[in-house]
Amino acid sequence: MDGGRVASSTVSETASGAIRVLLADDETLLRDALSSILALQDGIEVVGTAANGDEALAALRRLEPDVAVLDLQMPGMDGIGVVEASAAAGLGARCIIVTSHGRPGYLRKALAAGARAFLPKTTSARVLADVIRQVHAGQRYVDPELSAEAIAAGDSPLTPREADVLELAAGGAPIDEIAERAHLSAGTVRNYLSSASAKLGAANRHEAVEAARLRGWI
Repeated sequence: MDGGRVASSTVSETASGAIRVLLADDETLLRDALSSILALQDGIEVVGTAANGDEALAALRRLEPDVAVLDLQMPGMDGIGVVEASAAAGLGARCIIVTSHGRPGYLRKALAAGARAFLPKTTSARVLADVIRQVHAGQRYVDPELSAEAIAAGDSPLTPREADVLELAAGGAPIDEIAERAHLSAGTVRNYLSSASAKLGAANRHEAVEAARLRGWI
């Protein structure tokens, strides 16, 4: 991870020792490299790693780290899902989302789920270390460029149900399959897709999917 800027943190670690960090990313090379780099940072100890969301949640329960650095997109449960599940279980780790898909909708979902920071994978290890310290101290951090893009994109016009159905349609599934997966009737699915397309100014559901994805709304 390289690039990015943030003011150097002056926050000291807890008296009990280093900040205990869990890393979760499905890319082994990146996960191992980041673990090695963070291990060189003062006051930070990588206590565990995970290759997917389910492993991450299990590690959060088992290791009780202070901070979890979670990839947004992982097999099974994604990073936002881990944040939500962690909060629902009353786990104490403060979560940071890192992603190569810094779309406005993802940023909003991550913060709404309880993530304390949201960073692109182009962020440097030094910046990530500073953000880990800030988040551990109770602060929040959002990459300035991603924040500006989220403000410019505005709020999604889609209802949660419209967004769900549109996301199910993203893979090109037929109406009947979408209806079964969404536990809706085929007619209701058609209505949701039609409404979503109209709101997005799209001629069909395929254009609507692309428009919503471009803005990070699904």
